[in-house]
Amino acid sequence: MSLSRYCIDRPIFATVISIVITLGGAVAMLNLPIAQYPDITPPQITISATYPGASADVVANNVAAPIEQQVNGADNMIYMNSSSSSTGNLTVNAFFQIGTNPELAQVDVQNRVNLALPQLPSSVQAQGIQVQKKSSAFMMVIAIYSPTNRYDATYIANYANIYVLDALKRVPGANQSSIFGTPDYAMRIWLKPDRMAQLGITAGDVQRVVANQNQQFAVGRIGQSPTGSPVEQSFAVTTTGRLSEPAEFEDIIVRAASGGAAIVRLKDVGRAELGQKDYSIRSRFQGKPATVLAVYQQPGANALDVSKQVRATLEEMKKSFPEGLEYSIAMDTTEFTRVSISDVVHTFFEALVLVVIVVFVFLQSLRATLIPVLAVPVSIMGTFMGMLALGFSINMLTLFGMVLAIGIVVDDAIVVIENVERNMNVHKLSPADAARRAMDEVSGPVIAIVLVLCAVFVPVAFLGGITGQLYKQFAITIAISVVLSGVVALTLSPALAALLLKPGHHEKRGFFRWFDKKFEGMTHGYTNAVKLVIKRFVIALFLFAGMIALAVMMMRTIPTSFLPPEDQGYLLGAIIMPDAASLDRTGDVSKEVTDYFMKQEAVGSVTIVDGYSLLDSQNKNNASTFFIGFKSFDERYKWANIRTQNARAVLIDAYRHLSTVKEGIILPVNPPSIPGLGTTGGTEMWIQSKGDATTAQLADVVQRFQAEAAKRPELARVTSTFNASSQQLLVNVDRDKSETLGVPIEEVYSAMQTMFGSLYVSQFNRSSRLWQVILQAEPTYRLAPKDLDQIFVRSRTGSMVPLKAVVTSRFVTGPDLVTRFNNFPAVKITANGAPGYSSGQVITALEEAATQVMPQDYGIGWSGEAYEARQSGGTSGLVFVFGLVMVFLILAAQYEKWSLPVGVLMAVPFALFGALLAIMLRGLENDVYFQIGLTMLVALAAKNAILIFEFAVLNRESGQSVYDSAVTAATERLRPIVMTSLAFILGCVPLAIATGASANSRHSIGTGVIGGMLGATVIAVFFIPMFFYVLESMSERTGGKKTPGPTTGGPAGGEPAAVAQPGPGGPTVKPSAPHEDS
Repeated sequence: MSLSRYCIDRPIFATVISIVITLGGAVAMLNLPIAQYPDITPPQITISATYPGASADVVANNVAAPIEQQVNGADNMIYMNSSSSSTGNLTVNAFFQIGTNPELAQVDVQNRVNLALPQLPSSVQAQGIQVQKKSSAFMMVIAIYSPTNRYDATYIANYANIYVLDALKRVPGANQSSIFGTPDYAMRIWLKPDRMAQLGITAGDVQRVVANQNQQFAVGRIGQSPTGSPVEQSFAVTTTGRLSEPAEFEDIIVRAASGGAAIVRLKDVGRAELGQKDYSIRSRFQGKPATVLAVYQQPGANALDVSKQVRATLEEMKKSFPEGLEYSIAMDTTEFTRVSISDVVHTFFEALVLVVIVVFVFLQSLRATLIPVLAVPVSIMGTFMGMLALGFSINMLTLFGMVLAIGIVVDDAIVVIENVERNMNVHKLSPADAARRAMDEVSGPVIAIVLVLCAVFVPVAFLGGITGQLYKQFAITIAISVVLSGVVALTLSPALAALLLKPGHHEKRGFFRWFDKKFEGMTHGYTNAVKLVIKRFVIALFLFAGMIALAVMMMRTIPTSFLPPEDQGYLLGAIIMPDAASLDRTGDVSKEVTDYFMKQEAVGSVTIVDGYSLLDSQNKNNASTFFIGFKSFDERYKWANIRTQNARAVLIDAYRHLSTVKEGIILPVNPPSIPGLGTTGGTEMWIQSKGDATTAQLADVVQRFQAEAAKRPELARVTSTFNASSQQLLVNVDRDKSETLGVPIEEVYSAMQTMFGSLYVSQFNRSSRLWQVILQAEPTYRLAPKDLDQIFVRSRTGSMVPLKAVVTSRFVTGPDLVTRFNNFPAVKITANGAPGYSSGQVITALEEAATQVMPQDYGIGWSGEAYEARQSGGTSGLVFVFGLVMVFLILAAQYEKWSLPVGVLMAVPFALFGALLAIMLRGLENDVYFQIGLTMLVALAAKNAILIFEFAVLNRESGQSVYDSAVTAATERLRPIVMTSLAFILGCVPLAIATGASANSRHSIGTGVIGGMLGATVIAVFFIPMFFYVLESMSERTGGKKTPGPTTGGPAGGEPAAVAQPGPGGPTVKPSAPHEDS
């Protein structure tokens, strides 16, 4: 006894199966994590080091190069880059293959950095080297500020550092949070070179006395064992230890009284104050001084959970904030995720309603409609069990899969119900008998459809890389739901049909009568058209070939891209100032940005970080970064605001207005489509110098490349922050003269570093922590090159020698930032496509431009989205081909013929043609979402063909001619084909017309699958019977076999011939009969 017959006889058993599946799915759903995307970004390990006072070149050659040399070759590393700044900061980013364990990668990199430590300068080692598993992608940006200006920037920064930052770091997934700049307290000792020269004191003297007189000593205990004789008490001996107040530091004796010379204290040659460790960053929120914290996207962390916990932590801490101090979440990328998922869930229910309406219109009975509709919650809820078992999350891709699955999972149940009703009406059987007979007929097609869908989707699970991850979660979600819909169609649907459907033919009235009449007329017209196509099959095959040629042409002309840009609820931006521009000048330009955006209705907040370069992820005086947070999607996407307040409109207006600012370049940019893939949206390319080229030669190649790229119509903006001609002061030490005058050369360099660069000499305690004591010249003594003249060093004879006696200085040019990529000096190029051109065309244009201008010993590299897009180049094509091969093999096994599967697969080009035509007419691009939809269309187009082919094969086996078999099958299967296809198409309409968050992604996948299904339904159904006729006729001629049956049928025949008794192996009942009322 078959499973279906068993369930018809035992309906409670069938119901229990579905209830268990639904309950299991509900429990799994509550335990699944929620995210925007699956874990698809390459894990990133960041190495940070500081070389105070060093230039970019010095940092690159003496810190970056040794570290990179050791880190290169770490397990599973795909590429790395570094940036060395003139502020003495170094950042090295190493990226690893998707799926690499970030903890193990961090340990590997840490061990390799330790190998490089002995080669690094001592001051770099003293500052410490951080190795963190942190992405450069911002997840949240939080501003701590004083709305009433009650507190100064130093107090706010220190409060945020001690109380807020540490609390956020304890939130799981937010432990790499940081403050822009270095907000640490420091005891700043500001020295006066002229007073030091008068008193015969050098920078080295001050360094030594501060280090010696500000130490912590462990003295010991009184009465500590062994004592030799019994003692009454034992207690610790303590000392005053380190100094902690500025006045205590100012009282340090630099030189004791001797030979008539008075005591010289630190306050005689400078002053001490409690300040900041670093002054290279200035932040503002809504135009007011603020401390800006960044919470970074961490590999493996659930962004939504992290955001929720960070918000809860901040709200709890706010209760203890000092009066006049506030916090504001300036940017939260997870808001987009929340809204996107909420919108897709709404789309899910809209699709469900549309599918129910279609099914009801065709089945014309609430009882009959209930049966396929019940398949949806069982299949969709059950899918959550599979997702949990496979480690998936509820994300954009799995939700897209579920929305599309709604239209698919009802298919099998519709096929079952439609056939049960047809058997009841045509053969006048009872519901139970009709259900048994129907399942004998359609069990084969149902299993075939399930297998074909799985054959297309399951191979996707074995793809690697980021596109593999994108495909996998979508495809496997659909495959699970399809398998479960097949289980429901074979168990619950026939059982419910036997229980709920009523025997007897009821007179149709009103709309249903009109609908049936029109559909009958359409079916009659369709039958005639099918006969005509079969008769003129040569012309039809030529038309088919022409359509394939058109599809190939469209495939070549439609722009390709990785992922569509989205309105994510915020913008990022960079300000690039002229060479050597001060932080003050940068702040003046960023104020114009604040003033402009605060007037925009769509904007909710404006956060500025002066001194930080977004494009280089590095500190630079002549750079600034801004974060523009928009108001909520609900407010911006009201009908009145949708055209003016979407991200693209705001971005275009900002370009137009801010391009008029002459003092600097202002670049507002859309964030990358996938958090963690690059810092900004756009294509990231690196020009590498693989020979011994100088910085100037590399700069020349970059300029020539940019000039060549500017000629390309595909490229709108090709930018680089590299500047080899930044103004610098070269101080040249005359080594011979130094030795002649008895001045140690190291004293000369040490004096310059202390006075102009700053020197970390000791530590002090405050707020239960250790902070640095830093020496540096007073700001007024280091404003101009002539200030070098005021520094003195001591010779070996004890006399004071002015620095100008042993050094000369002159202005030169050099890079303010040195970047490297994969161990070579390199320059990062960021390119954006011109309107109408895709990211794929941008990559091709950049490659061609590079080929034309770059010398032999130069190369190019890719990072971020561009790297992943190039890696995925042939992936979608491979999936598509593999899907076709698997469908072919499964159908060949089922039909025991090699020819018929070819006919089924010949339905696929119609879907491809329809999908390409749809996105071309709508002006969309061939991106990953569209390609995912194409994979699905292979299965859906094949499904329609299977329904016709399966019945045609049964008709042929029962004795009909090839011609009659094809025509009868097409006529009888038209109604379920139209019903299932229309249900699927209408289920996708909410995706295609979506607005708001992630609308572009939904448009891409919705438009493609709707166009493809229209092609597979409206056009292909006329050709599929003809394919069966041609292939079956050829097969019988070449094989010499012919199924017994009438010979009068054929292209010349008119109506289907009379049916003979089935031959050996045929079904015991005639599976096909004239349609009701035909």
